[in-house]
Amino acid sequence: MFVNSLLGTDESLWSLLWHVVGAAGAVIFFGRFYVQWIVSERAGRSVMPVIFWYMSGVGSVALLLYGVIYLNSPVAALSYGFNSIVYARNLVHIWNEKGTLTRRASLLFQGAVGVFLLVSVVMVAWTWLHEYHEVRNETREVIVRTWFWIGVGVIGQSLFAARFAVQWVVTEVKKRSVIPRSFWYLSIAASLLLMSSYVQRQEWINVAGMMATLPVYVRNVMLIRAGRAPSGE
Repeated sequence: MFVNSLLGTDESLWSLLWHVVGAAGAVIFFGRFYVQWIVSERAGRSVMPVIFWYMSGVGSVALLLYGVIYLNSPVAALSYGFNSIVYARNLVHIWNEKGTLTRRASLLFQGAVGVFLLVSVVMVAWTWLHEYHEVRNETREVIVRTWFWIGVGVIGQSLFAARFAVQWVVTEVKKRSVIPRSFWYLSIAASLLLMSSYVQRQEWINVAGMMATLPVYVRNVMLIRAGRAPSGE
């Protein structure tokens, strides 16, 4: 009702608003890897700059809102709803390493991330329930096709989550932000699966984002295979 009072009943304004949010989120979220690529090329090795984690957080929030409120996309909701804890933990380690994070600030920051995760759980659950109600009265063929491609997206997102889980474990063990080489191999496989799912659902902003980041993943693999060790800088 609040949004309608601002925009009126014009559907085109509502659509434009959310396309702007989605496009901006995609530029920030997927553009982070181009920033990482540029920094890596300058360093001559695979490097992860601090700004990568800031862009990850901001971009994921925008894409989560776009995926849930506008697209009603189960895969998009799952993709952008839960990675914030990994981004936050990397920032905490980076801030601790620099000595710029007080205990109070750390508790407040991580508490805010916890609240965001709870909200994300509700948003993801609502989106999946909405999808179930949308297709339950369709033909068997439509139901199977819908959930098959959602399943492909879930597998892809599981690989994306796995890459950050691996990165998180390595980071926690070494007490500094580190990117292991398996991160990039998992990124390539996950991107291909997610892109296939998004194409079937015609979620073109997400498709474009996946296509845009594939060259970056491949380039990082090339740098690593050339004998230039990855870095968590």
